[in-house]
Amino acid sequence: MTEIISEIDSFDRKILDVLAIDGRTSVTELARRIGLSKSPTQARLKRLEDRGVIRGYRAIYDPIRLNRDHVAFVEVKLSDTREAALAAFNAAVMKIVEVEQCHLIAGAFDYLLKVRTAGMTGYRAVLAEKISTLPHVANTSTYVAMQAVKEEGLTPIAPQRSPA
Repeated sequence: MTEIISEIDSFDRKILDVLAIDGRTSVTELARRIGLSKSPTQARLKRLEDRGVIRGYRAIYDPIRLNRDHVAFVEVKLSDTREAALAAFNAAVMKIVEVEQCHLIAGAFDYLLKVRTAGMTGYRAVLAEKISTLPHVANTSTYVAMQAVKEEGLTPIAPQRSPA
């Protein structure tokens, strides 16, 4: 189980908010923006990284410029939902590069996948040759996205409210 970090204060939240928008912000600029000197900012940043609050930094690419603008959401229903079957599915789906996200769902189906490809032909190949052949897949339903309205990732952390 993931440890919940309760010692996140307003400076930590500011660090996370700034880095969520621009992960390449220098420590000097980060310190200026949150109102601390460089040394305590650096120590806080390292603590957030060491505790796994900040899991990494990455480039966000433009999928249209890379010809990967076809997005499909796929409901997956498994024929077996015992722990071993879920583990087998989880391990196998991690290997499909076109699957950007995979969520275990409580509902009428078992998993929801976000799949990104170059077009419908590419998607059909991924569905037929990769997703449908995953362990224990009984059936799938596809929903094609027409437009991404919001897709940037996590939103800034809302300040915690003190109990009234």
